[in-house]
Amino acid sequence: MTQLPPPIALDQPLPHRKTLRAWLIPLSGRNTARALALLALDYTLLLAALAGTVLLGAVWAKLLCGVAAGFVIGRLFIIGHDACHQSLTEHRSLNKWLGRIAFLPSITPYSLWDVGHNVIHHGFTNLKGADFVWAPLTREEFAALTPLQRQLNRIYRSGWAPGLYYMVEIWWKRMFFPNRQHMSTRRPLFILDNLLVSAYGLAWAGTMVWAAQATAQPVWLLLATGWLLPFLFWNAMIGFVVYVHHTHTKVSWHDKKTAWTQAQPFVSTTVHLTFPLRIGAVLHHIMEHTAHHVDMSIPLYRLEAAQARLEALLPERIVVQKFSWRWYFETARQCKLYDFTRGCWTDYSGQRTSETAAQPA
Repeated sequence: MTQLPPPIALDQPLPHRKTLRAWLIPLSGRNTARALALLALDYTLLLAALAGTVLLGAVWAKLLCGVAAGFVIGRLFIIGHDACHQSLTEHRSLNKWLGRIAFLPSITPYSLWDVGHNVIHHGFTNLKGADFVWAPLTREEFAALTPLQRQLNRIYRSGWAPGLYYMVEIWWKRMFFPNRQHMSTRRPLFILDNLLVSAYGLAWAGTMVWAAQATAQPVWLLLATGWLLPFLFWNAMIGFVVYVHHTHTKVSWHDKKTAWTQAQPFVSTTVHLTFPLRIGAVLHHIMEHTAHHVDMSIPLYRLEAAQARLEALLPERIVVQKFSWRWYFETARQCKLYDFTRGCWTDYSGQRTSETAAQPA
C-alpha cells in the first residue's frame, strides 16, 4: 500500500506525475470478469433498445428507444475507450478485441481512435497544433476563415451542436477512411478496422430493413429510429463529453510546448464534471476525468475512488464543476476563441471572457 502524504497546499509545487500515479497504484487493479460482465450488460441493453424500435408500435416509443440505444452506444464506447488504453483487463490482446467489439455500434475504427486519442490527445492535451479535439482558434485564425467556415465555427461553439462537431471534425475527417490531409500515416490496419465497422454499420441497417419488412412497417421509420437516431444521439453524446472535459473558463490552452509542459497539463487541462443522482456512474465514470489523465491505466470501475483521492490530496488544484445547463451554455458563450498572448478565452470580438491563466506552480 502506497504511503499517502498530507494534502499538498496550493502554494506548494505540484508533485511530479510519477508521484501522483504512485498515489493511485492501489486503485489500478483490473478485473477481467468484471470487464466482460459490463460489456455483456451493455450489449444486452443495446439489443433491448433496438428491439424496442421494432416491436413497439407508437412512434414516440420508437423514438425513445432510439435515444436509449444511442446512450448505450456511448456506454459501450466508454468500455472500448478503456480497452484501447489497456486498462479494461490485464490481457493486452484481449483488450484489443474487446475494444473493437465495444466500438462497433459507434462505427469507430479501433486503430485510428488509438492514434488520435491515446497518442495525440493524451500525449499533447490542450497543446495547440498537436491536440485537435475542440482546439480553439485565435481571433486572427477566425478572421482568416471563409464566411462559411466562420459560420460553421459559430455553430460548433454555440452549445447546440457538439454532435455535429464530433461527427464532422473527428469521426468523418479523422477516423472514417481519412485522407492524407487529416491522417498522413497510412497503415493496412486502419483500412481493415474501417472495413470492419463499415460492415457492422451496413449489417445493422440491413437488419432494420429486414425487420421492417418482416413486421410490415415502413422501412424509413425503422431506419430512422433504429439506425440513424442512435448514431446521431451517440455523436451528440460524445461531442458533449469531450467538450466539457477540456473546455472551461478555468482551463487553459497553450501554443508553446515549454509553457504547456510547465503547466503539468494532465491536471490543469481537465474538468471533473459532477452530476446529481449518480448520473456519473451511469456514464461509467468517464466524467472523473482528471484521474484518467493522470493515469490512463486505471479502469473505469475504479475512477471514482481515484478521482476522490486526487481531489483530497490536491485541494483547489483540480477544476470541479457542478453541471447545469445554465453553466454549460454560459461556458459556450464565453469560450469562443483563445488569446494565447494573454492566456485567456475571448468572445468573437476579442473581448476577454476569462481570467488570465495562472503561472504553473
